[in-house]
Amino acid sequence: MLLDLVNEFGKAFFETFWMMSIAVLFAVLVGVPLGIALFVTREGMFFENRFVQQVAGTIVNIIRSIPFIILLVVLIPFTKLILGTSMGPTAASVSLTVAAIPFYARLVEASLREIDRGVIEAAESCGASPWLIMKDVLLPEAKPGMIAGLTVTIISLLSYSAMAGIVGGGGIGDLAIRFGYYRFQNDVMLITVIILIILVQLIQFIGDRLAKAASKK
Repeated sequence: MLLDLVNEFGKAFFETFWMMSIAVLFAVLVGVPLGIALFVTREGMFFENRFVQQVAGTIVNIIRSIPFIILLVVLIPFTKLILGTSMGPTAASVSLTVAAIPFYARLVEASLREIDRGVIEAAESCGASPWLIMKDVLLPEAKPGMIAGLTVTIISLLSYSAMAGIVGGGGIGDLAIRFGYYRFQNDVMLITVIILIILVQLIQFIGDRLAKAASKK
């Protein structure tokens, strides 16, 4: 039984790692450009566009306002459409990705807002194009905040991934529900919680170190 339980833990953590890896990848690939778009289309910026700002901002806010457990259920038909199934870690990664993109996009936008406006104006006065400013000014200046935001996003996704077990998504949450809840094995539940706490602390430690290394201050 101990060997079976160890194997179950190994499988659960691999499933959690897999679904989170997919979500984090798309959060960065889509969330960063979306966050930049939300920032540069604001009033007073070089790509000011009220329509884009309102539409993109509204969509982001709507998705962020939906509790993740409800989002999991709402996206089941969409997940079946693109993957053919709503079960398993890959299917669960769809909901995680949809939740992660707007979440991280707002954190990227917040990091960009913290940049001293004078730095941007100085680059503009030197004749730098908007694209050059984004590449050589905005992204380098916002890098520490973006790394910190990604750390928060990963930790949030870890807690979200635990909920995926409720709808057959596998992973740590599924293990805790099957053994800790349905079979009344409280020791499994306790071990799962302790491991999650350790993982969160480790992720936060690494994220803080990377953000500090990227900071120029």
